Amino acid sequence: MTIYDWLIVAAVVICLLVSAFYSASETALTASSRAAMMRLEKHGNVDATIVNRLLATRERLLGAVLFANNVTNIAAASMTTGLLLAFFGEAGEIYATLAMTLIIFVVAEVLPKTAAFNMPDRIALIVAQPVQRTVRLLSPLLRAVEWLVRVILRGFGAPVGSLQSILSPREELRGAVDLLHHAGVVEKSDRDMMGGVLDLRELVVSDVMIHRTKMVMLDADEPPGETVDKVLASGVSRLPLWRGSPDNILGVLHAKDLLRALHAVGGDPSKVDIPALTKPAWFVPDTTPLYEQLRAFRARKTALALVVDEYGEMEGLVTLEDIVEEIVGDITDEHDIAVPGVRMLPDGSVNVDGAVPVRDLNRAMDWHIPDDEATTIAGVVIHEARSIPEPGQSFTFHGYRFQVLRKNRNRITALRVTPLVRKPTPMATAKAS
Repeated sequence: MTIYDWLIVAAVVICLLVSAFYSASETALTASSRAAMMRLEKHGNVDATIVNRLLATRERLLGAVLFANNVTNIAAASMTTGLLLAFFGEAGEIYATLAMTLIIFVVAEVLPKTAAFNMPDRIALIVAQPVQRTVRLLSPLLRAVEWLVRVILRGFGAPVGSLQSILSPREELRGAVDLLHHAGVVEKSDRDMMGGVLDLRELVVSDVMIHRTKMVMLDADEPPGETVDKVLASGVSRLPLWRGSPDNILGVLHAKDLLRALHAVGGDPSKVDIPALTKPAWFVPDTTPLYEQLRAFRARKTALALVVDEYGEMEGLVTLEDIVEEIVGDITDEHDIAVPGVRMLPDGSVNVDGAVPVRDLNRAMDWHIPDDEATTIAGVVIHEARSIPEPGQSFTFHGYRFQVLRKNRNRITALRVTPLVRKPTPMATAKAS
């Protein structure tokens, strides 16, 4: 081989290396995490800033990378063909085709793209500046190609210039968190917390309120001593006070105010004017979105509101803690019961009080019972059965078996829920550990 032949071989090797570089750049830049790059840019990383600028003009980026890649591949194949023709004659064309197809496929495509796919963020930062120079160099040509491509696509009726997503940004974020959870990167508690934040705009006050049948309320006409006993036994700090009828709310009594008043009179309840200690009640519609109610709690510097329906009838109450629990999960103290109303059984099923919210059961058991049409487990069964079932009846829907255990008049008070596809549950895992 002459020096000229060795120069051709060197040129072919350089073309293959350049092609491999642009192949890795294409995969790394398109597969890099936009969230990671935005975070690095905020911390002053110059290369991350360049990556974000390149991804903002994705069409031009892909055009530059593909143009450079194809030019180098064609140049390498042409030079190899000429070299082998000189050595083997017409058979050299076949040898060159076979050899370059294999070499380009492995060395310039699969190898660099596989490496870039395994660590896209790191490689994207490395190649950002060289690729940016390539885009600037080829900018006039790329603008012309972009115009031609857009004209052709419009001719076929294809949308140009907008990203078409089948999910809302909120659902895409939820899907990303679920994906990271399945990959073992995000823990279940963190996934649930992110889901709770995203759900705040979709839930209303009636979804999380404490129903009036479970509220602890005080009668203003009762002797003060009995009222003090009820406050101590309630385990809550704020209680509505009514007179004549539970719908006639005089105000909300705070346990701290009652304690101060008792201390001022030497501990004698008979000397305490309990109605005078109450603060005005705050009524909110049951259709108020949770995120608005959270902002209202912060603005009014209060933590309890009474919930009314469209007719002004009281339905229940909602507290700041109820909304926070939708984000961080149940907040329990020494007076609370973890996941109240849910009892795990050895066979993987659970006994559930009918008033347990579907969202609480789903979060505790990592289940997916729909809660679009009903707030409580009993409500789900009644909605699906289209009737009020009797004890002993069983229903199967949404991948779960619901057996009615007890009923009080028209209320389902206890059910047994069994998943048809058994899998380890968070509560069972906690017990095993």
